[in-house]
Amino acid sequence: MPFAAVRLQIYETDQLMPIIKIFVLACLIGIVVSLGSGMYHLMNDKGDSKKMVRALTVRVGLSVGLFILLLIAWSQGMIEPHGFSR
Repeated sequence: MPFAAVRLQIYETDQLMPIIKIFVLACLIGIVVSLGSGMYHLMNDKGDSKKMVRALTVRVGLSVGLFILLLIAWSQGMIEPHGFSR
């Protein structure tokens, strides 16, 4: 059976849409908070702390996780892209 034909059949996609939106929103909020934390530590630390590097690591990890979440949700049919209106 091709990978594209395998769909998540446990729940209807209408029931999963709010859960996906909550995960996406949580990831975006985490990315913005990490960005703010990195900026704060860049401005206030004197270079003797690794807090800015940790904030960058968290932000990159959340971004990759968000990308993977969106890719899985799209491949399982939980979300559908829509085109640009003309």
